[in-house]
Amino acid sequence: MAKEVRVRFAPSPTGGLHIGGVRTALYNYLFARNRGGKFILRIEDTDQSRKVDGAEEYIVEALAWLGIEPDESPQKGGVSGPYRQSERLAHYRQYIDQLLAAGHAYYAFDTPQELTAMREKLQQEKAAIQQYGISTRMGMRNSLTLPQAEVEALLKSGTPYVVRLKVPEGQTLVVDDVVRGQVKVESAIIDDKVLLKADGYPTYHLANVVDDHLMQITHVIRGEEWLPSAPLHVLLYQLLGWQNEMPRFAHLPLLLKPEGTGKLSKRDADKHGFPIFPIAWHDPRTGNTADGFREHGYLPEAVVNFLALLGWNPGTEEEVFALPRLVEIFDLQRINKAGAKFDIEKAKWYNQIYLRQQPADQLTRQFLAEIKQKGHACSEAKARAIVALLLERVTFFADFWNQGQFFFVLPAEYDRQMARKKWGREVARVLSAFARKLTGERVADTDATKQALWEVANEHGLGLGKVMPGLRLALTGGSGGPDLMQIIKILGAEETANRIQKAIATLN
Repeated sequence: MAKEVRVRFAPSPTGGLHIGGVRTALYNYLFARNRGGKFILRIEDTDQSRKVDGAEEYIVEALAWLGIEPDESPQKGGVSGPYRQSERLAHYRQYIDQLLAAGHAYYAFDTPQELTAMREKLQQEKAAIQQYGISTRMGMRNSLTLPQAEVEALLKSGTPYVVRLKVPEGQTLVVDDVVRGQVKVESAIIDDKVLLKADGYPTYHLANVVDDHLMQITHVIRGEEWLPSAPLHVLLYQLLGWQNEMPRFAHLPLLLKPEGTGKLSKRDADKHGFPIFPIAWHDPRTGNTADGFREHGYLPEAVVNFLALLGWNPGTEEEVFALPRLVEIFDLQRINKAGAKFDIEKAKWYNQIYLRQQPADQLTRQFLAEIKQKGHACSEAKARAIVALLLERVTFFADFWNQGQFFFVLPAEYDRQMARKKWGREVARVLSAFARKLTGERVADTDATKQALWEVANEHGLGLGKVMPGLRLALTGGSGGPDLMQIIKILGAEETANRIQKAIATLN
């Protein structure tokens, strides 16, 4: 019987959730659902100095907004809890002691000054490998070089120490990566990483391997930035005796700047004016708030679809996939090696697609609420008509008001460039005559409305192309927008006539 697929998303609660982290969570979720497995949220908070209040709650809310719900988490519990690493210290100590007893780890009592002196010496000597490891450990103050009695005395006296991994010499470490293939690294270039810090907390490397083993994680799907650490993690699995239960690795390609070069950062997002977080993040350290995709008006379905195709290929020309369909077709084998350029215009395109798929009743209710909030009254029929008229033109829900507010607010000013080019006394005379011909019955039929305008223009010797820009200017104050006859139908005969007369009085 095949082993149940178990994957995890393991963010650190150090601030807002970068959109690259959201993609990692999404891929883990899709893979778990595709294989009928479990998706676990684990909070990696062993670095207490970087922990930020509210960050964990933010992560949970962001994933919930996107529909990426974990099966096990600090909030839901589960068979492998607790799910915060700060609550699992006893587990780590057990395996630290196991590594120490087996000679795979050692106590290091080096002071910061001694460590600095070691690095400076290596730099002066231009050593090929400048790190605390195979070539330097025997010249440092640790349990490999000190007498046993002195080590015991230092421990008993409370002298600060860390526990370091003793990397074996002459080993070739092999990472079998789903995306990258086999990656081989010689142990000589791996430093003796700190496994347990002086504050009693484990480092990421130990905690990550121990938790993945105890939580029976079958696949580690994470960002490319962790690929250099993977050989070390493979070594830890071997030294702990878990090499036969090691998960499969899949290191995801980077999200690149819009220019296509370099890793996407918050600075790049600020420069180009797009969000980098899924939902707004308020930083309690600075008091600053950065809006997310939600606050910019993106629908969660659009963000999910957009992110899914940043580094993964569905194998078809199709581009629009709702979450259930993504679950159905997702495959780790189709993840790309190359970085994915972050094209915010594509995200906007997806939002247009999903906004147009929203039920008309839902959009109408939302728009009515928006109109009321702006201080205007509107019938449901009128709101529905405006939504239908603007739907193919909007990218975000806010655009319904931004593009349609002229239905409720008289133009306070008119586009000057359009007025200079398209307005004149002949146009004003045609529009004045047109206003007199309008009736409720006529404006209810857009063909009849257009016929009336044509007749009046023809009587004055002008073509519709000369008259319609002026009519749009009179009704909306601007030079662009949806179909004019539909605008007149929604405004009604009386309001249309009033706006024409106001424009004539102002512009003439």
